[in-house]
Amino acid sequence: MLQLREKEIFETLKKIDKFNFVIIGGYAVNAYTLPRFSVDCDIVVKDTKELKEIEEVLINFGYIKEENNKDKTSYYGDFLRLEKDLGDNIKVSVDILIKEVLDRQTNATFPADWVFDNSEIRTLRGKTITEELKLKIINLDALFVLKFVSCRLTDIRDIFMLAPNIKNKERVKEEISKKYDFNKLFSKVENKITSKQFKDSLQGVYGIIDEKVFEKHKKAILDMGKSK
Repeated sequence: MLQLREKEIFETLKKIDKFNFVIIGGYAVNAYTLPRFSVDCDIVVKDTKELKEIEEVLINFGYIKEENNKDKTSYYGDFLRLEKDLGDNIKVSVDILIKEVLDRQTNATFPADWVFDNSEIRTLRGKTITEELKLKIINLDALFVLKFVSCRLTDIRDIFMLAPNIKNKERVKEEISKKYDFNKLFSKVENKITSKQFKDSLQGVYGIIDEKVFEKHKKAILDMGKSK
């Protein structure tokens, strides 16, 4: 089931790779660390013209436009969800965020221009398939900022895996602080990653993680709270 969904998302991305969009969310995480599976693919576009062109291609590829779906995503605002039924109750979806990323937990907004300015062509690899794609993906530091601000359990697991590779920790903290109270978010992250259950939760998504690697990643997160 996981392989079928992931293969479909990769085929979908190949159908729209000529358009101007940036991948964020779980599939972006896969470009920087151990791949994890994600049911939804989140992309950002700058305008409704690009949206309509992508929407037309996806509908011709078997996707259906979903209505009233703000409760189905961690982001909302002006966005469109397209869903495809693969049969046997197996579905995949693409969320297209238009002009901005708006986090529902904090009401923090990230303009599409910021997302595009902080993106680069990267190789996207599958978790259950061997295929690779080169696409425009939000860069690691900006992805960390988005996920730190959102701060759901799935986001905390992702930033834990991304943390050692951050290029500019002070800039990351600055960007987070522009959107929300960094200390409040950090306290939530710290409580979660130091809990007894966190490693099991992490390995349930990313697979077995060596104890030394786990401690290295935890230290990278905790050090962010100490830096000035």
